[in-house]
Amino acid sequence: MTRYAENYKAIETSTIYDEIIQKGKTYTSPSVKTFEAYSKPLSPVKGDGQYLWDVDGKKYIDLMAQNLCISVGYCHPLVNSEVKKQMDMLTHSTAMYVHSVAVHYAEELAARFPEGHDWVVHLVNSGAEAVDVAVMMARVYTGNNPMIALRTGYHGVQGPAMSLTGINTFHQNIPLDPGVLHVANPHPYRGIFGDAIDGYLGEIDRTIESSTSGEVAGFIVEPIQGFGGVIPMPEGYLPGAFERIRAAGGLCIVDEIQTGFSRTGDHFWGFQADDVVPDIIVLGKGIGNGFPLSAVVVKREVAEATAGKKWFNTYGSNPMSCAAGRAILRAIDEDGTMQNARETGAYLKGKLEALKDKFDVIGDVRGRGLMMGVELVTDRTSKKPAEAETARVVETAKDLGVVIGKGGALGNILRINPPLCIQKEDMDVVAEVLDSCFRNF
Repeated sequence: MTRYAENYKAIETSTIYDEIIQKGKTYTSPSVKTFEAYSKPLSPVKGDGQYLWDVDGKKYIDLMAQNLCISVGYCHPLVNSEVKKQMDMLTHSTAMYVHSVAVHYAEELAARFPEGHDWVVHLVNSGAEAVDVAVMMARVYTGNNPMIALRTGYHGVQGPAMSLTGINTFHQNIPLDPGVLHVANPHPYRGIFGDAIDGYLGEIDRTIESSTSGEVAGFIVEPIQGFGGVIPMPEGYLPGAFERIRAAGGLCIVDEIQTGFSRTGDHFWGFQADDVVPDIIVLGKGIGNGFPLSAVVVKREVAEATAGKKWFNTYGSNPMSCAAGRAILRAIDEDGTMQNARETGAYLKGKLEALKDKFDVIGDVRGRGLMMGVELVTDRTSKKPAEAETARVVETAKDLGVVIGKGGALGNILRINPPLCIQKEDMDVVAEVLDSCFRNF
């Protein structure tokens, strides 16, 4: 018997749209459909840079980057070449061994965080898994249980991550983590305290005083809430929140799954805009440019608290994913993605503000860099959410060749988070498409 078959027949994959959709309905779990973006699902087959093609050959400008997973662009030459090189050598190395690519990546990733702290890296597979690890670390290190999170924050849809998510459409009808407490998120446009930061910080004080023993395990926050509505944390909020959490014995966790890797344009990490240093940072999505990878970056003394018990992740630190991660760090530097996010993002924001001046359906434009949100309302005075209109824009834009996300707890936010290689001329097309969509109202 030979080691492998001498000739393998090619594995066939359907390229017929209706057949693909039918197989999806027949063989994939109904729960998968809950996140489908369109009434007629998109079936992508190829990507290049900021562009995506469907199974019928139609080309799109992709403003969602596969839910922000494609950071430096589809089929980036350096990323693909490094992954292929590793694939030809070794596709998997168990956590029982120490693989060179993984430890090099951990070193290079840790070096991206503020100096003066002893950062270590725990590699896992998805953002939600990284969040779960971070919560466990905070609870073990502090000896406390309560975790504070923000309403309309998004951190994942399973385990502790689901409980931390402050949006009920992501909560299955099962008992949630009883140690999770939600406080009002600072939202200058729609929040209960408007743009008064002291009101939101007071919510943290009152929650600690009324719902805990006075001690907490930690606080988790996105520098810009992503799915919750593209809501940047107002200036001064993070420093004030961190001060209160640390006074109650807790750790400060920043969720950079959507904001990290230069997407905001002003810094490599979203938290740096607020001049704070977290104790734990969770990373995901764009960290792997489509390859399954996530990470918990944590101060060494916190990580050491969990080292008394055996603990590992089967596919954490996979060599191919780590090879992709190393290439992404290099590509961000050499391609100038931070500068592009800053300049192209500002150009886009100008286009969106001009559309706001033209169309009353746009209530607010917000975000930083290439993480932008457009809130649609039926009336600017009442701020009634324009959910149906938002869905119509998303569907029409797709028909016109632009993929735009829909999000927000009220379903009325256009989310614009393209690959970081997108260009200004693409934004000209985007503005024209949106203008066409709004003119139909």
